[in-house]
Amino acid sequence: MINQDTQKAVIYCRVSSAAQMQKGDGINSQMTRCKEFAKHKGYEVCEIFKDEATKGSVIDRPGMQAMLRYLKKHKNAHMVVLIDDISRLARDISTHIQLRTAISAASGRLESPSIEFGEDSDSLLVENLLASVSQHQRQKNAEQTLNRMKARTMNGYWVFNAPLGYRYCRVSGHAGQVLVRDEPLASIVTEALEGFANGRFETQSEVKRFLDASAHYPKDNSGEVRFQRVTDLLNKVVYSGYIEVPTWNISLRKAQHEPLISFETFQKIQDRLHAKPKVPVRADISDDFPLRGFIICGCCGHPMTACWSKGRNASYPYYMCFKKGCVDYRKSIAKHTIEGEFEQLLLQLAPSENLISMVKVMFKVLWDDRASRRTQNSVAFENEIKKISLNIDKLLNRILESENQTLVSTYEKKLKSLEYEKAALNEKIARCGSALPDYDKTFRTAFDFLQNPYKLWDSKDLIHKRTVLKLVFAERLPYIRNEGFRTAQLSLPFKFLKDIEGCKMQVAEKAGFTYKY
Repeated sequence: MINQDTQKAVIYCRVSSAAQMQKGDGINSQMTRCKEFAKHKGYEVCEIFKDEATKGSVIDRPGMQAMLRYLKKHKNAHMVVLIDDISRLARDISTHIQLRTAISAASGRLESPSIEFGEDSDSLLVENLLASVSQHQRQKNAEQTLNRMKARTMNGYWVFNAPLGYRYCRVSGHAGQVLVRDEPLASIVTEALEGFANGRFETQSEVKRFLDASAHYPKDNSGEVRFQRVTDLLNKVVYSGYIEVPTWNISLRKAQHEPLISFETFQKIQDRLHAKPKVPVRADISDDFPLRGFIICGCCGHPMTACWSKGRNASYPYYMCFKKGCVDYRKSIAKHTIEGEFEQLLLQLAPSENLISMVKVMFKVLWDDRASRRTQNSVAFENEIKKISLNIDKLLNRILESENQTLVSTYEKKLKSLEYEKAALNEKIARCGSALPDYDKTFRTAFDFLQNPYKLWDSKDLIHKRTVLKLVFAERLPYIRNEGFRTAQLSLPFKFLKDIEGCKMQVAEKAGFTYKY
């Protein structure tokens, strides 16, 4: 039978990190020590409150708030609050005093097996000194952790949360964990970044659409990828195998992990991001009308729109021009008509097998010539790096000598630009020292597409269809109702094939190929 006069007590335990859950100062060890202390003192433990590796102010943490509510509810019991150590209450003097006051206001009394709390001046002095020491230890630990993170970053190791497409893993020859590819996310990220760099995805909206369609790429609660995440993805230099942390004054340097893209690709992405803004991708492009936005009216030059028109018994798909004043304003063209003529246009672009065979030989000659000049290129790149290094040294001296903040800011921007150039050249030199990839494997997909662009269009995938439009045509296609497509402006590869087929080009044995005027 419980003695009503027995002193009631509650236990408060806290760990500030997940790592502490696995160590001797974890929640369980704190509870055990407080229970033993309560048994020794003859206290009845009524409740145990915990805060396990939660973020935010100690006084706002759920366990602490629940304990304060409990103390206020049983204010007449004048309960004892047991803590394992003074550092478990708070890790800075101001929060300690705030919590001490809150517990006292709820008629609670602090006790611990590690320290004797009292209300006299000497006891309060010792208590405050211990709280100050706890605060110092926390600050010192934070400083040491930050310094170790900075040092590791300077050695080329990523120390933050693993970016999408990577995961942390222990790798032989490296101290600690290193970023490694995380498939299939790594391949998805690579495709998105390279697609934006080479123009397959014209805008960030198209990158977003690609990621939305990727089953393995994480989405938010609404089931889509936010634009901010796309922007962050395109601006992460870590994907190129380099590290840069301006807030720590750590300049661009080679990283220890495997890149998902080349640094040259990253630069292309940055150039495109800072170029003149493109017209946003149309939100109404769908599988129903893959040519919407790409076909323009041959009479007025305005992009055609498309819609479903409701008939007596069914709905029918049409393309039409909605430009007021145009002679073909709101005059519909059946979907099967315009898309059927477009498919015929693609089929007509397919070159003969003999022509493709000849082009393969030409490209093989150029490929072999490129391989033979790799050593010369390496020397040229090294000379360029020496010039850039001299310019970097000059800029550093100017930064040290200048007291004008505007000039310093200008020099720092130029310095960053030179460091990026140097990194790109180092990457090219590294490629010069490695063997070229297999020619057939490198160009197999490209030649398959050149030989039959209709095959990719017929895949029924909207992204594939939009890719065909960008790779085959240099400009939007003009279409005149009842007449068909006007002369299409082809992209360079298809124009090249067309010119050869029309005998507008001739091949030189050594110099490659030249236009014949």
